[in-house]
Amino acid sequence: MASTPKFLWHSMELQPITRNLLLVQNHICKWQKHPRFGSGAQIPGHGCILKHIRSSKRYSSKSFGASISCSTGVDKDFFLPPITQLAEAKMIYSVAPAMGHNKESHPESHFRVPAIVSALEKMELTPKFRGLEIIELQNFRPASVDDVASVHARAYVSGLEKAMDQAVEEGIIFIDGSGPTYATATTFQESLIAAGAGISLVDSVVMSQSKTLVAASKVRQDPPIGFALIRPPGHHAVPKGPMGFCVFGNVAIAARYAQRVHGLKRVLIIDFDVHHGNGTNDAFYDDPDIFFLSTHQDGSYPGTGKIDQIGNGNGEGATLNLPLPAGSGDMAMRTVFDEVILPCAQRFQPDIILASAGYDGHVLDPLASLQFTTGTYYMLAANIKQLAKDLCGGRCVFFLEGGYNLDSLSYSIADSFRAFLGEPSLAPEFDNPSILYEEPSTKIKQAVQRVKFLHSL
Repeated sequence: MASTPKFLWHSMELQPITRNLLLVQNHICKWQKHPRFGSGAQIPGHGCILKHIRSSKRYSSKSFGASISCSTGVDKDFFLPPITQLAEAKMIYSVAPAMGHNKESHPESHFRVPAIVSALEKMELTPKFRGLEIIELQNFRPASVDDVASVHARAYVSGLEKAMDQAVEEGIIFIDGSGPTYATATTFQESLIAAGAGISLVDSVVMSQSKTLVAASKVRQDPPIGFALIRPPGHHAVPKGPMGFCVFGNVAIAARYAQRVHGLKRVLIIDFDVHHGNGTNDAFYDDPDIFFLSTHQDGSYPGTGKIDQIGNGNGEGATLNLPLPAGSGDMAMRTVFDEVILPCAQRFQPDIILASAGYDGHVLDPLASLQFTTGTYYMLAANIKQLAKDLCGGRCVFFLEGGYNLDSLSYSIADSFRAFLGEPSLAPEFDNPSILYEEPSTKIKQAVQRVKFLHSL
């Protein structure tokens, strides 16, 4: 079992932030011992020491970033695998399970990420079995408040931080937004960790192509694809606050980070969660440099994402919403990819592709009425990977959003990993075609034709 992070405190008096960080640590220890993992479980950041905890309750990009350093002495900006490993890897993933952010009987539970990691181990899709072909980020820094504030209002971020004191006393609170959304004493810190896991993958993918770090003859044209196995999810969180099951917009924060830090101006976000990613939609509705493309079940929560919502001002045309009728399945998504996603991406010419990867469209998922299968998600993963290779040098990171049947969630993500590795799908071992029914092909065709007309595809 991996060693537990060692906490070094500068004062015996536990300030509120310190107390909350201790709660995060306690839940990480529980995660390590969870029966779904076994004795080989790894925890994100297990080689690091938290130090320089300040008595002030305010974080900044400097103070929070500097609060963590690797025990090996590596600078805080290099929480990344050695370039020699990145040169060999086909994919890289990060794990941030938010074990303390949990509400009993809630579908977005703290069992989700452990179930995925357990399935990856069982199916031998981890570094333990694959060597350098797959990398798990063991150390990554949380997002800074400045990172989060590139998308969300600072008043919301500071208000959530202050609300943690109340959560310590009451256990579970509800934070107002368009939600409400629940929070526990560890929600603020664990949400920063989730966002940080995503932007660290952006760093890793970009670094694998760096000519300053890699000999020119070895610069990769097909960098490892990234997958952030994180929670809380993010695509419903609006700029002014939380919504649904979401606290911070993880993929939106990563998009702004890619622009600001790496100069990747044009970002394509593909959201295939069963619910409309209204938070991401709102964050970039006026922005011509971030193309947001969402497929979702028509009429599902939160009721946004109408087909005629295409952006505003300079951003008009850079938002594409495609509501699909209930019952849509594999045939629908293959059509959508070929006739909508592919031509949109080719016209936009992104510098990086980010995917809001929701697995709640699966036919077994309890929260919606689509008929996606494990094979559908394999197809999407393989096609988006190829799209990134063709258009933006392979730069691509997936972010976990929804998916609430633990079995279909785990098997579908495992099959996505196989797609990234270029291996055959094992979907037939899990999918049961007998439970599927005829897709509403006429309604699907009408929706596709309508969106193609609106966007001149």
